[in-house]
Amino acid sequence: MIKILKYGALPDSEIFARTVPGTTVAPAVEEILARVREEGDGAVKDYTARFDGATLASLEVTGEEIEEAFAQVEPKFITVLQRAAENIRKFHAMQKRTGFSYSEENGVIKGQKITPIENVGIYVPGGTAAYPSTVLMDTIPAKIAGCKQIVMVSPPGKDGKIAPAVLAAAKIAGVDRVFKMGGAQAIGALAYGTASVPKVDKIVGPGNAYVAEAKRQVFGLVSIDMIAGPSEILVIADGNSNPAHVAADLLSQAEHDRNAAAVLVTDSKELALAVQAEIEKQLKTLPREEIARVSIENNGKIILADSIESVIKVANTIAPEHLELMVEEPFAYLKDIENAGSVFMGRYCPEALGDYLAGPNHTLPTSGTARFSSPLSVDDFVKKSQFIYYTEEALASVADDVAYFARMEGLEAHARSAEIRNGGAQ
Repeated sequence: MIKILKYGALPDSEIFARTVPGTTVAPAVEEILARVREEGDGAVKDYTARFDGATLASLEVTGEEIEEAFAQVEPKFITVLQRAAENIRKFHAMQKRTGFSYSEENGVIKGQKITPIENVGIYVPGGTAAYPSTVLMDTIPAKIAGCKQIVMVSPPGKDGKIAPAVLAAAKIAGVDRVFKMGGAQAIGALAYGTASVPKVDKIVGPGNAYVAEAKRQVFGLVSIDMIAGPSEILVIADGNSNPAHVAADLLSQAEHDRNAAAVLVTDSKELALAVQAEIEKQLKTLPREEIARVSIENNGKIILADSIESVIKVANTIAPEHLELMVEEPFAYLKDIENAGSVFMGRYCPEALGDYLAGPNHTLPTSGTARFSSPLSVDDFVKKSQFIYYTEEALASVADDVAYFARMEGLEAHARSAEIRNGGAQ
């Protein structure tokens, strides 16, 4: 049963505690990456056979395979995918920015130019779970940014095929190339490149502990979006909220993963008790009851606070991936929410809307990192370069200051590089 904790009556260490996996996969991932770096396609195929049970002649998915998969998907789901894709495009198109420049006296020009990252790798989980939503969410912002090549990887089933819905989403989103591989070996192939897999500049997308650790280890050679932890939701609800709705939203995250965290913060004891009972009721009918129950019992909690101000303080401290404002006037409190990946406003905005259809991105900061990071966006697929132009006269007017500053830092050659253009020491 989900526990109820009284904020202020218990130490913060207990209120904000969270059980996290204790085992490390770093040594195993390091070994996998080393093999992929040295052996390329051969290592990837070997690990695919070992971990996925699929023996592959070729890693790349052909155009014919994609068309075949597209034809296998129910037409209704194709329509829903296209609708979701359009919403995602509309939202992310608003994020696209151009550079800027401005002129100063003496002909000085300064500015910033924005250039798309050329090659991007998209990791999409597979195997027993297929996530076409991830394909749309991670690919479409990259397309809007103008990335030249988008390479998607996803582990195949034992039949050597990627789930048709995932391939259909790849076609709709505009993925350029698709490869049948998953796990740390796929991250290695993207980071190092192989005979058949192109080396990319950035890798994005969620995955298991091996994928997350592999992304951590290749960071620096390539860029990554984030190190994603287990899914989490925090619901702020007042006493007028429907306990069945609150419980359903908490369980929508609990069913993801045994390590997922589902938290309700409320100032209503009556609601807290009603949600506690409702969770038990709904758990019994969930197909993924076993997973959701472990999540609820290990990481689920209802935090009871004395006021809405305390409720919001708790939420900002936790800095959740998903935050629902299930209150009468949600926009009145939005300004007070400082740390959250994505905020769902009102009583008719379940987190699942954001997962699939609404348009804002569902690749979000987890494990409290919303304190300093943001959802995946078009900005993640561009790089910014700044530029400076000075005329001879403009440099002459500041050369002495530049040289003085350089010498204050003990860098004589820096100083002379400014002075030599101004008739100074050589």
